[in-house]
Amino acid sequence: MRTEVVSDPGTGERPNEDFASVALPACGQGGCLVVLDGVTPPRTTTGCLHSVPWFTARLGGALTELTVSCPDLTLPEILARAVARTAGAHVITCDLSHPRTPQATVALARWSATTVEYLVLSDAALLVESPGGAVAAVLDDRLARVPRALLTDAALVDATLRNREGGFFTAAADPSVAARAVTGSVPRHEVRSLTALSDGAARWVETFGAGDWADCAAVVREEGARALVERVRVLERADREERRHLGRAKPHDDATVVFVEP
Repeated sequence: MRTEVVSDPGTGERPNEDFASVALPACGQGGCLVVLDGVTPPRTTTGCLHSVPWFTARLGGALTELTVSCPDLTLPEILARAVARTAGAHVITCDLSHPRTPQATVALARWSATTVEYLVLSDAALLVESPGGAVAAVLDDRLARVPRALLTDAALVDATLRNREGGFFTAAADPSVAARAVTGSVPRHEVRSLTALSDGAARWVETFGAGDWADCAAVVREEGARALVERVRVLERADREERRHLGRAKPHDDATVVFVEP
């Protein structure tokens, strides 16, 4: 089995808000991967005393532990429990009903001797490569379907789009959001590799169009997870000079890649 985990902060001025893990149970029959991308809040109140990295560390830790220790639970059930556990850690001190309470996107996969299961919520990405090299991208495209003009109005997003019908969903404080995730499973013998990406790493495809999802998976498999992140950084730096993609919310975003050959 081959695994790689790379998580690179977008800037030295703020901590990395992503979370990444790979867990391999002692039985040797399976494992899991987790990638979270913490949602950076505006410089206003969030109703919470805690930082986004505090939140993603706890949610990611709960997801990792529950995914490998509770094989009888489905991935949506695991996400719901992890969200509830994390909310319980700060519900007494914080206003978890605030629309900007700490939250994250999720890419989660679990494999056994026979099956690979997956779950994606919001704009993380999971690439499932077959032994023949075909790549299926598991995506939750609800955020991408929101008109870009609406996303520039933070108050509108909070009031009508964030964790609401017709908008998009993230893992915050409401366990019921787990039912909104994109989920599925495939036989393990049909999976050559899994590549999970935060949206900062997925920019290589989605923002810069440097290749398609199959090309992205091939870069990671053949050159390594670090190589994909470095390619993104090169494009980001060039774009700051050429000014072609200034619609990006951040010039450099946290970029996380997890690669597994189960």
